[in-house]
This record gives sequence, structure tokens and C-alpha cells, in this order.
Amino acid sequence: TLAALFSSAAAAAAASADIKVELTDRQSCDVELLCNGGFSPLTGFMNEAEYNSVVEDMKLPSGLIFGLPVVMDTGDANVKVGSKLLLTYQGTDMAVMTVESLFTPDKPKECLNCYGTASIEHPGVRMVAMERGSTYVGGPLQGLGVPTRDFPCATPKEVRETLPDGADVVAFQCRNPVHRAHYELFTRALDAPNVGEDAVVLVHPTCGPTQEEDIPGSVRHKTYVVLQDETKDTPSGKRTRWAFLPYSMHMAGPREAIHHMMIRKNFGCTHFIIGRDMAGSKSSVTGDDFYGAFEAQDLAKARADELGVQAVPSLNLVCDPDGNYITADEAKEKGIEVMKLSGTKFRKMLRAGEEIPEWFAFKSVVDVLRAEWK
Repeated sequence: TLAALFSSAAAAAAASADIKVELTDRQSCDVELLCNGGFSPLTGFMNEAEYNSVVEDMKLPSGLIFGLPVVMDTGDANVKVGSKLLLTYQGTDMAVMTVESLFTPDKPKECLNCYGTASIEHPGVRMVAMERGSTYVGGPLQGLGVPTRDFPCATPKEVRETLPDGADVVAFQCRNPVHRAHYELFTRALDAPNVGEDAVVLVHPTCGPTQEEDIPGSVRHKTYVVLQDETKDTPSGKRTRWAFLPYSMHMAGPREAIHHMMIRKNFGCTHFIIGRDMAGSKSSVTGDDFYGAFEAQDLAKARADELGVQAVPSLNLVCDPDGNYITADEAKEKGIEVMKLSGTKFRKMLRAGEEIPEWFAFKSVVDVLRAEWK
């Protein structure tokens, strides 16, 4: 059952607030997903018991599996238990929060358990240590409004209404433009042995704040729109749905894979594609990976039945000299030479105005990136 927290008496709810709080980009995504049911069964930011339970056991006190804490922080001494906070974001009143729990989190423990490290070389740890205040506040929300974002973000209820009844729905998560290999990967996931034959793919990019070097949201959104348009009449295109998720990545590897599966279940998905090193990150100092290539896949497979969402491991695809995608194993077995183009080289060619090979990227996507991203 989806939590739906939007209030029919928004003006009265807003007027009842004692303290106004301007949300960060990340917090605004959390508030939107709490209010629209994306974080169901949560009906507000976690209280101390919920937070401790998720940090410790990756479960809510009810025993329901939950990947990462969803918390609000404050540094304001005026915030007390019973306070009503008006949560605003860039001119939109998003919600009223009634404070029922004020607590000091054990941040090193949170980081070790959720991110597998307490090193600030990890972007998630850096966020917990340096962006969040020393006090967390928990309590229920009343939803008021939704901000206008670069991406139009449909609610779980709206997305469910676009999905076929009774068919498997395979979710694909991404945060970058979709190139050929990604497209082949998510359309071929429909042929996975654990996916039913009438299944559809839901391409569900996250569009919250990203890493500094990432492509801006408005540009990414345009690349998805043109790709949707270019592929809509193809056999694969007819089995693909698109929606956008107001979510900010933690780069928490295995724990985040669980978190994504749980969110996508609320959006009506039955399966979730998990790639190598899903939501992984590297040390900002040494460049070493924080997680093993298959850690996220292994945890997702182990907890799939409990979650009620099946993991679909992504194929490792490569392109042969004729422009066809095959698995890396097949290429190795048959001694086929594969074509390669690194992300760095691609960006260089894009900026230099060089021709981008069609086997690597869709022309419509390349045109948008050339025109909009400098």
C-alpha cells in the first residue's frame, strides 16, 4: 500500500508551522518521495528507533527490509519535540513536519554500516559528515506541494497507471544519458530467464543532485526525450516505458541497490536490473573502488524474495566490428575483436565536433549533447 501524504488543507497546514526550513536539493528529493509514496511505508522522516533499526539491520522495526536511512537534520536550537516545521524549496512549500524525535546519530556507525567505510574519500560519507547537521529530526509529514524540476517526476500512482496489468515490469536505473550499450542491456533484460514474456521495461533515471562532473539535469532530460521519440515505434520501444525519479544518489553500493529495488517496487516494478558495481564509487584520493564488482548483485539476489523484487543481473555487452552487440563471453570464446570507446574519449570527440560512431551512441542523443553541453 502506498503512503499518500498530500494534505487537502494545504494553506491551513502551512499556517500551523512555527519554523520555516529551506531544504537542500537532496532533502527536497527525500520530501517529495516521502509525500508521494516512493518511500512507502514511511510517512515521514525516520525517528530514532527506525533510524537505528535500518542502520543496524537494514530493516524497519516492523521487520520490513529498508536499504538506507531517510533522515532530516537540523542545527537550529529552536527546533523541539512538538515543533511544526514548514519545509520549503526554491519558493515551493513542500510539506509540514511535526517533530516527534530529536536525536544525535552515531555517524561513524551509520557510515560503516551503510557505506561500508567511514572514510571521507567516499562521497556518501562526506555528505553525512559535512553536509548534515549534528542532530537528526524525525516525524510525520503533511505534503503541500511539488517543485518544478528539470525532469517531470510522475508519482508511484501515476507510473503504475501506465504499466500493463499482470505483466512483469523490469526497472532500469541510470543517471547519465542512455547510449547504445545501455539500450541493448535494458531491452535484452526482457529475455532474462526469470522475466515473463509480456514484460515491459521501465527506464527510470534519477534526477536529483549528481556529482559535479555529471551532465546537467536539463540536458540529460532532453537526451531521454529525444531517445524516447527516436525509438518509440521500434519493437523494443513499444515495450519500454519512461519515468523520472526525484532521488539523490548516495553511491552506497550494495545497500543502495536494495534501496532502489524497494523504491521501484513502490512504482509498480517486479524486477530490477543490477549492473556491475551498481551505485559504486571510488576513493577521491586513490581512485580505488569501495565495493567489489558483484557485491551489489550478490546482496540483491540474496534478499530478492524477502523484498518481493527479483534481481536481473545485467549482461556484459560488447560491440563486434559489424556494430552488433554480443556478450563479452561470446566475443572471447569466438576470438572476436571488439570495438572500444572510453567515456573520456567520447567527451573529447564530442567537444571537438568529431563524428561519433553510431554503434556507440544514438545520433539524436549526440545532437542534444553537442548543442547543449559545453
